[in-house]
Amino acid sequence: METIEVPMLEIKSLNAWYGSSHILQGVDLSVSQGELVCLIGRNGAGKTTTVKSIAGLIPKVTGSVKFNGKEVLGTPAHARYSMGLAYVPEERRIVPGLTVRENIRLGLLASPLRKKESEVIDEIAETFPRLKERLDQNAITMSGGEQQMLAIARAAASQPKMILLDEPSEGIMPVLVDEMFEYFTSLKKAGVTILLIEQNVSLALKIADRAYILDQGEVVYSGTAAEMLDDVAIQERYCAV
Repeated sequence: METIEVPMLEIKSLNAWYGSSHILQGVDLSVSQGELVCLIGRNGAGKTTTVKSIAGLIPKVTGSVKFNGKEVLGTPAHARYSMGLAYVPEERRIVPGLTVRENIRLGLLASPLRKKESEVIDEIAETFPRLKERLDQNAITMSGGEQQMLAIARAAASQPKMILLDEPSEGIMPVLVDEMFEYFTSLKKAGVTILLIEQNVSLALKIADRAYILDQGEVVYSGTAAEMLDDVAIQERYCAV
């Protein structure tokens, strides 16, 4: 009998509201184990609402969100995190007053790896040399790019099955963006599944397997990243500012 592969993430008929505003209107998408999938579209298309809905951070949501084969709609955000679903928000949420080391430690609070905290932080420090030099520095005093790296490192510390990344390159200088995207590629090679929202469409599509385009809360196009990278007309229609 042929084995049917269950997607790491499967969303069906996802609707989400902010108050009375109906933002997502029947979104369907899936991400297979080990894939890097981009979610792109103009500002206000519903991209951030989508990943927040997946992470459990939008109170009014209907439809289906299955993670690793289990329905998680209605499951609290912290429980989804414990299941291996990590989220790096656009606003980073670095905790003021805490050092880089202490911020990374927060990523381990709900993780079985908490017992190996020192080993995990040492490993993260080796992966992110810029953070290694600043482990005991107040995290909020670092540059925006370094804080973004910290947010990613904090999410990666728990060794999640999947990471949701919301606009990681926004406002970051190019050299740090290159380092980040090299890291995303290494995560993918290590088997981590990634759903990436990114304003730099061409850069994102170069490292992705597939992509979805959102427009006004609906998926209007999906295909391989290579196809979309070559289709300038589609990019200009749905992604140009």
